[in-house]
Amino acid sequence: MADSVPDALSDADKIRNKRLAKLGAQATPSSNSSAGGSGSGVGAPQATTSSSVNSATGSEHQQEPNPKVHNSPSSTQEAPKPVQNPFSQLGLRLSNGLAPRINISTAGGGTVTPQKRERVESESGRPSSRAGETLPEWEDRTLRGVFRITLDPDVRVDIHGHPLYYVASTREDLDQEGYPVRLGTHILDQAILEAASNLGKTAPLDYLLACWKRVARLSKTFKARNEDDPDRKYSIIKEAKRLCMSYCIFAVTMPDMFGREPSATNPLTPHLLVEQEDDRGLCHDFFTEAISRFSDDDTAKEALVGAIENLSRQLAKMSMNDSYKPYVLAFRTVVRYPALVTALVQSPFFLPSNIPPGTLEVATLLGPFFQISPLQGEVTTQYFSSPKTRDKSYIVNSQRALRMTLQTHQTDLLDIVNHIVKTGKESREKMLDWFALCVNSNHKRRAMQVDQKLVSSDGFMINVTVCLDQLCEPFTDATFSKIDRIDVDYLRRKPRVDITEETKLNADQNASDRFYDVKTEGTSNFISEVFFLTLAAHHYGSEAASSKLDQLEKDLKRMEKSVEDIELERHKFLSNPRQLRMFEEAVKKYKDQIDKGLSYKYAVQGVLLDDLTQARSMQFLRYVIVWLLRLVAPGHDFPKQPLHLPLPDQQPEVFKCLPEYFMEDVVGNFKFIMRNMPQIITSTQSDELIMLCITFLRSSEYIKNPYLKSGLVTILFHGIWETPHRAKGVLGDLLNSLQFATDHLLHALMKFYIEVENTGAHTQFYDKFNIRYEIFQVIKCIWSNPIYREHLSEEAKVNLDFFVRFVNLLLNDVTFVLDESLSAFVEIHKLQQELTAASSTMEVTARTDKEEALAAAKGKAKSYMQLTNETVAMLKLFTEALADSFTMPEIVQRLADMLDYNLDVMVGPKNTNLNVENRQEYGFNPKALLAEIVDVYLNLRDKENFVFAVARDGRSYKPSNFEKATALMRKHSLKSSQDMAAWMALGERFKRAKEMDERAEEDLGEVPEEFLDPLMFTLMEDPVILPTSRTSVDRSTIRSHLLSDPNDPFNRAPLRIEDVVPDTALRARIQAFKAEKKGRKIKDAGVMDVDVDVDMDAETG
Repeated sequence: MADSVPDALSDADKIRNKRLAKLGAQATPSSNSSAGGSGSGVGAPQATTSSSVNSATGSEHQQEPNPKVHNSPSSTQEAPKPVQNPFSQLGLRLSNGLAPRINISTAGGGTVTPQKRERVESESGRPSSRAGETLPEWEDRTLRGVFRITLDPDVRVDIHGHPLYYVASTREDLDQEGYPVRLGTHILDQAILEAASNLGKTAPLDYLLACWKRVARLSKTFKARNEDDPDRKYSIIKEAKRLCMSYCIFAVTMPDMFGREPSATNPLTPHLLVEQEDDRGLCHDFFTEAISRFSDDDTAKEALVGAIENLSRQLAKMSMNDSYKPYVLAFRTVVRYPALVTALVQSPFFLPSNIPPGTLEVATLLGPFFQISPLQGEVTTQYFSSPKTRDKSYIVNSQRALRMTLQTHQTDLLDIVNHIVKTGKESREKMLDWFALCVNSNHKRRAMQVDQKLVSSDGFMINVTVCLDQLCEPFTDATFSKIDRIDVDYLRRKPRVDITEETKLNADQNASDRFYDVKTEGTSNFISEVFFLTLAAHHYGSEAASSKLDQLEKDLKRMEKSVEDIELERHKFLSNPRQLRMFEEAVKKYKDQIDKGLSYKYAVQGVLLDDLTQARSMQFLRYVIVWLLRLVAPGHDFPKQPLHLPLPDQQPEVFKCLPEYFMEDVVGNFKFIMRNMPQIITSTQSDELIMLCITFLRSSEYIKNPYLKSGLVTILFHGIWETPHRAKGVLGDLLNSLQFATDHLLHALMKFYIEVENTGAHTQFYDKFNIRYEIFQVIKCIWSNPIYREHLSEEAKVNLDFFVRFVNLLLNDVTFVLDESLSAFVEIHKLQQELTAASSTMEVTARTDKEEALAAAKGKAKSYMQLTNETVAMLKLFTEALADSFTMPEIVQRLADMLDYNLDVMVGPKNTNLNVENRQEYGFNPKALLAEIVDVYLNLRDKENFVFAVARDGRSYKPSNFEKATALMRKHSLKSSQDMAAWMALGERFKRAKEMDERAEEDLGEVPEEFLDPLMFTLMEDPVILPTSRTSVDRSTIRSHLLSDPNDPFNRAPLRIEDVVPDTALRARIQAFKAEKKGRKIKDAGVMDVDVDVDMDAETG
């Protein structure tokens, strides 16, 4: 039987020889020594293994000559006879004493349960020397304690009760060679291999890591105590430590050497998840030792890198609902080792090429860590289960818990990124490349319709944004001391951020391409890199999530309405149980979708409404604001030096060619904050925000997109909303005190009021009313400040055309919204009467049609009445301050006609048509509206041309309307006695003016058609010739026309008022005609006076 053993175990012998070769290759071979600080153990006897090894006889502590342990000249003991060199058996050739390279393929591992760490031999962490104990005896006892190995089959536990592994083959080899039955470094590698190969269910790596912990603690103790190692004990420990680490690496890379099948996952991964103090965990010493071998042994590097990559792949399958924290803590640990970070960023898994955007979160090393978020689908439904049944306090508490969890995770992410960035240039560049990959791959997140499978998730991108915001904190100081470090030429120097397809602030694609085709030499600094990456991350990250939230809220409302409509069809299926069941299943599926959407909405709100996150965001965007303002005002050290408006006509090319999202990020973020959490905005941020809004509204030509500019108005609008302890919101008081605002705000708002008339969108007609409504609110907030009104009056004198355009558009709006809202009330009144009168006789279909028409009329009335109230209020304010502008020839008649018409609707014979049920539902207060219309009349009462314009209105002017208005105001005490007296006096002036105008018309008699304005059919006073159509019209008529339409009314050719030519010949003929009529009147004056007196007496009678 003994003869058959070698043949039966020849494979085991080969594996052992291979292991010895590997271990020996890491040290200098020696035929005379078996151990040392760099010993190889090659001189150890070749082991033979038997399945029926007899128990060795003799004591482990017998005093026999021991093999030489160290390469020391003082050693006198004889070394054991060396066996055949295993490297020659394996056909390996050493070069410079280095080990042959071994390639390792890695995979993931499972989760582990931490175990309590145990101490070696004594509580002090090192075996104490015993009296009379020799070095070989100490070596034997120490190594047995470290590796839990025994050479005595009868001793299977140590003095602490720990199980010991009996290494029978090692004992047999010692016996056969005649060596003392004692462990030493010369035989340690064989003993370790044998012990690790016979562990049963225990994994070799688990055993070896526990050994490593014990030997590492001993190493620290002896190194600290014995610097010079006079008794060679530290050298023994050092060799044991080296061998232990080698076997740990081979347990990961070559499990077949221990008789184990290769694992589908990297065996080291589970140990990364265990606490470092645990025997199965990877401690600092382990990382340090393994990393120290990177330069000489690729297997160590590949083992660790593979384990970490596998860690990431396992985390990719998890969510915040799972136990993700150990994975994050493990990664925080490994990034503290610079050499390991360098190895990680060199891995293809860190920055794969040609990776689909939708897989960034799972197919890159860092992706799974940034993927963890409360916005993961299964997490939102856990935080906000059954969302419709939850009260507000539950939702708020859940959002608070969600934010706390996310903040902790984002702190961990920042720690990871900071360590990678600070490791060195290569890792910093790779980290920036990864961030660039995240933003450049997610351009489609801002598309109108987003396929979520093709882009990264909201949670992932928000984590990226928050992390970059925090990377910017060191240079976004309050004094802007480093703002000059942000390179304006960054985007022309092969930037990481891809802006090729982005819409530019004020340049078309061709102009942008020409600008960026001219490259700038040099390299970009870290501050510039992070600044531009963070701007892009805001656009594709948090701002995209905010936009998605707005759309989600609209979709949920639509879905809720759909469910209500579907439920109305339920009665059709009540008689058919099968169809009813299908109907209910379909409704349930739809409601489940609503619940899922509602849960996600609450989760997104919880993430975005984080005070800390938004404060960081504002800190960064404040820097962006100042940077943009410095860009458009070169030479001004803003904010230390004030800006001067308007901005120069020549716009900087670098600003024109910036991506539009540079401004959009600022506008979108502050709109969100102003609307939802204005309390977090500081006063200094408010100053710069106001300056930004005013600057680009005053010099609106610097930005092409009108909706982007309207966002600036929206910021101001939300900024004046009343908040606790602030009646005028967070911006109202500043708007009334900041000199920059008092100098420029009102003009800026009026300019944009004019500009928004044409936005270029198909919805521009309705968009302009929403934008102007917000403008009105801001103007109302500042109107009480006399400084604004003084500046307005002064500017109106020198910039008349600008104010005429503003007044014309305001008048257009008042005319339109008044007509729309009052006509809607007439329609409501009519439909309500019809439905009431025929409630029992009307057919179902006809009644349904009328109810739908009534609902539409109510919606129209609600919408337009709100605009009417604000627009008429603005008309009242501006006619008081700018009476001259409202009584210009091209304006005054239209204004008078509009006022007369609406007064007739309000108090005329048909005013009962405005009687509708629940007026307050529409914001309709007829008394208040009448009082404001009367105020407009009174504001212009001193202007003679206004008085005559009212009287000249042949369609709607009726003296009886003024009398009826007087009675209503007196009845309801709408005006003071002083105002009532002024109103009645004005009514009399209108009458006299009407009489005078009629007499003048009679005096003129029949006017030749060529003297009449072709548009207004009135006698022209200042005829001009239009250059293309060659038609003569009155100057005031064409000016009025051009205020709303920049084309010739007769042939639609483009036309400016500067292009018209005075028709001096026609004017002379008109003057001659009038003079002739006047002369005839003077000749017949006496007769005419008598006739007039008779007529007046007849009226009085």
